[in-house]
Amino acid sequence: MKQENIRNVAIIAHVDHGKTTLVDQLFRQSGMFRDNQQVAERLMDSMDLERERGITIASKNGSYQYKDYR
Repeated sequence: MKQENIRNVAIIAHVDHGKTTLVDQLFRQSGMFRDNQQVAERLMDSMDLERERGITIASKNGSYQYKDYR
């Protein structure tokens, strides 16, 4: 992959403004999952407390490929 095709993006917003939903949809739109694959909501919320309370506590980083960009 060419270095000029790498993008870094930060998502910052207030509580309950859709950051986790946006990340979930970016991953889905990138084609990283099969059509018949069952994917949990809140993909990046991995801590038990995050899943239990339905909130993101710790910051995370993720990577996906879309067309010729990563």
